Amino acid sequence: MAAKDKGNMDKIKGKAKEMTGKVTGDRTQQAEGKMQQARGEAKKMKGKAQERVQERTREPQRPGRRDGI
Repeated sequence: MAAKDKGNMDKIKGKAKEMTGKVTGDRTQQAEGKMQQARGEAKKMKGKAQERVQERTREPQRPGRRDGI
């Protein structure tokens, strides 16, 4: 699973935890949910950055060129 996918899952889980905390009045759980969402956003950004690096490090293929020429 890619880092950005894991980040999205953390954001969803964090939002659920935050909402549960709001409903129950548990401020600690609300804060934990917000922190989990922030971690998720960081993972998502990391995943996007890794994808960009991979895209840029691939050797570009030039049209009309053959290997060994």
